[in-house]
Amino acid sequence: VQLVESGGGLVQAGGSLRLSCAASGFTFDDYAIAWFRQAPGKRREAVSCTRSSDGRSYYGDSVKGRVTISSDNAKNTVYLQMNSLKPEDTATYYCALVRDGTSWYCTNLSDYGMDYWGKGTLVTVSS
Repeated sequence: VQLVESGGGLVQAGGSLRLSCAASGFTFDDYAIAWFRQAPGKRREAVSCTRSSDGRSYYGDSVKGRVTISSDNAKNTVYLQMNSLKPEDTATYYCALVRDGTSWYCTNLSDYGMDYWGKGTLVTVSS
């Protein structure tokens, strides 16, 4: 399984970015893909999660209302649209995939036990 993130970059505060997570190399019927972020010196934080079975979306409190997760099943790609970006959104953003317990992982926005991880894409928000 391979997860490849893209779309990061430098943006001014108040701007927008759309991150992509292209997934390949699997044929799981039920899985969840989540976005996490980690800023230097800080703990990894869950951003959002979506389940393949029903397309439900879940969001972390720090991004709720500013971020939308969506998926294109034909392309096996999950997107993270981020609006009204703040300097505190600066971090490396990772997508991860879990095969089992998707409801629990998305509901709890847990990174523990995710099966596969991408290498990340850096988002820098300038003030």
